[in-house]
Amino acid sequence: MKKQTQDELVFLPLGGSDEVGMNLNAYGFGPEADREWLIVDVGVTFGDLSTPGVDVIVPDPTYLEGETIKGIVLTHAHEDHIGALGWLWPRLKAPVYATPFTAYLIRDKLRERGILDEVELIEVPLGGTVDIGPFGVTFVNMTHSIAEPSGLAIDTPLGTVFHTGDWKIDDQPVIGTKTDAPTIRGLGDEGVLAMVCDSTNVFVPGVAGSEGDVAVALAKLISTLKGRVAVGCFASNVARMD
Repeated sequence: MKKQTQDELVFLPLGGSDEVGMNLNAYGFGPEADREWLIVDVGVTFGDLSTPGVDVIVPDPTYLEGETIKGIVLTHAHEDHIGALGWLWPRLKAPVYATPFTAYLIRDKLRERGILDEVELIEVPLGGTVDIGPFGVTFVNMTHSIAEPSGLAIDTPLGTVFHTGDWKIDDQPVIGTKTDAPTIRGLGDEGVLAMVCDSTNVFVPGVAGSEGDVAVALAKLISTLKGRVAVGCFASNVARMD
């Protein structure tokens, strides 16, 4: 007779679902009374006219306080995915996993908050796999408007979830690798319980432009101008500063 198990795999979005920014997702594994948790991203959103006097908004992690959190995995280095880590880590207190570029930017945020020496920050190579409690996490190379974006293949005894992180299909990335389509196809062939898809404008029909196209358009525009030219962009978008 097959042994019955009380283990469950649950998905808990505490920010970022049906909104832009403030991403904080959690995966829980185990029986209801004794779950272990994996957190994916800890980001901010920015205030607007509806929040006068408030510049930055962070997710509310109260539900996870006191729970067994095995690790925090960061998919990429945009503020809506890492910006709240410095504020919220003292309430979560778990090892942090990130690829080298993301880890580099995270260190400054933790240093600003005076907690760099307290946080166990583990660099994971592109395409690497780490075991975090009951979760086997494989970083899957994606393309996006930042270096080293990763989807996460989260393997558990009950099955696998593919958490995409932010992405766009870009066959001409200025820096970095192309989306690892063979690995994604392999996950599909093996079978996944769910794909948790996270990307701005994902429901808008059409094709996203390539970072290579952005570089061509910028060069063409600037070549028509005289004198000094100032170009503003996200500092983390090193491809556009190349």
